[in-house]
Amino acid sequence: MADKEPTQSSAERPVEDAAGEEKGPSKSELKKRAKEAEKAKKAAEKAAKQAELEAQRAAAEVDFATEFYGKAPLNQSQSRPRRPHTSITALTPEMDGQVVLLRARVQTSRAQGNKMVFFNLRQRIDSVQALLTVAEGKVSKQMAKWAAGLQMESIVLVEGVVRKAPEIIKSATKGDVEIHISQIHLISGLESILPFSVEDATRPEAEIEGNDDVQYKRVLLDTRLNNRVVDLRTQTNQAVFKLQHAISHLFREYLDERGFTEIHSPKLQGAATESGATVFKVGYFKGTAFLAQSPQLSKQMAIAADFERVYEIGPVFRAEDSNTHRHMTEFTGLDLEMAIEEHYHEVMEMLDGLFIYMFSALRQRYAPEIAAVHRQFPAEEFKWREGPEGTLRLSFKEAIDLLVEDGVPRETLDDINTENEKRLGRIVRAKYDTDYYIIDKFPMALRPFYTMPDPDDPTLSNSYDFFMRGEEILSGAQRIHDATLLAEKMRSKGVDPASMSYYLDAFKMGCPPHGGGGIGLERVLMLFLKLNNIRRASLFPRDPKRLDP
Repeated sequence: MADKEPTQSSAERPVEDAAGEEKGPSKSELKKRAKEAEKAKKAAEKAAKQAELEAQRAAAEVDFATEFYGKAPLNQSQSRPRRPHTSITALTPEMDGQVVLLRARVQTSRAQGNKMVFFNLRQRIDSVQALLTVAEGKVSKQMAKWAAGLQMESIVLVEGVVRKAPEIIKSATKGDVEIHISQIHLISGLESILPFSVEDATRPEAEIEGNDDVQYKRVLLDTRLNNRVVDLRTQTNQAVFKLQHAISHLFREYLDERGFTEIHSPKLQGAATESGATVFKVGYFKGTAFLAQSPQLSKQMAIAADFERVYEIGPVFRAEDSNTHRHMTEFTGLDLEMAIEEHYHEVMEMLDGLFIYMFSALRQRYAPEIAAVHRQFPAEEFKWREGPEGTLRLSFKEAIDLLVEDGVPRETLDDINTENEKRLGRIVRAKYDTDYYIIDKFPMALRPFYTMPDPDDPTLSNSYDFFMRGEEILSGAQRIHDATLLAEKMRSKGVDPASMSYYLDAFKMGCPPHGGGGIGLERVLMLFLKLNNIRRASLFPRDPKRLDP
């Protein structure tokens, strides 16, 4: 069957007259065609005009500031132009008009329309307001939009002009200046979501509890410690660990000036230093070793080796299953030992002078850091007695009498436990107006085997503890330097002298009278600032439940 011829639509078929002859398109068809042509012409004209407008707009909005912002190339130390950087802490109103370059974190940012962005830039405990404003030939709209999108805690490199602030900026520590940004580049952005904001982590507890309008987020201590790197960025923590550094520095400074030598004792030992119950055992090849509870034995042997005066700053390990506000399984010990001429109070007075020196220097040299901590952790200023009256000294018996006068049954006071320590601290503060004091002449039964007995009453010892805000921060004593007496005391405490023959031999070969003490760095810092938990004073704390981060 043959295919049919293709048909034409009525619009395409020519019109035939009565004689069968073809005619041209009808008038209506021509009119329709003309309208369609006119419509197509107008659409083409409109499209051309639109394209021209787009081209003009694009030309008008060429980003002239591309080199002034954006992500900086990965720093692989490929160049070293030696551009001088300025720190936020160095900014002053006298620098008005000066161009500076600084690297900082974006603590907060706020866009105001599409032509202005406010930043709070942070370096350690210092912050400054910075302003980026769209300006012809300097800052483009694209630059402002990009800058407004920077994540909090990004690290940026900013160039700008220092301007004296028209009024004090309360949101920044440098409230009398601001920076007008001309260039901003991203050095390091974020690849994960922050567990909490640094701003929330810095907020005082009273501000969280006392604000009915805004539901601030409370950042708990465990959350902070689990994400310690973020927590350590807060201005509070930057100040805390600057002060921790200061205590170590002042400890060295004071003792160096008094003829002490810094030593470094081993932390792996073949025997427990003081008590086998609180040491960490570690495998040591085919045998067992112990992590040092203190540098006690090494300090004493250094004195026997004629070093005369030594100190050490180093880690101390205690296998105590104590989950309290003031105990850790690893902390930093500040230890000293010195030969004495006549009386063990020479050592006690050296230590007392050391503490007074540290307290005074902290107050004088580190006032901004102390103020930064107290903004988040308000506390009564730490008090100590200065001048001719000197530090308060109580005998153990006098301390017990104060507690009994306050209502504590005497029969429960063979030792002063933590609760009664704090109670005594409150009594001393009320009666003597001091947070710092010394208790001397502890019962021999409460001290380690190497403690020298009191010559007049062998039930007492030539030993002392130092206290801050009702908590012990130093334990010390005159040590036994006579080998025969030392061996006797070792046996009385259940320690076999043969197990520590190397230690005993040091005294058999002659050793001068000596004494010393051990200080817990984190505990001193906690109590000076009244942080209420020692973990706040430790960079990465270790306790029975925490081994990381």
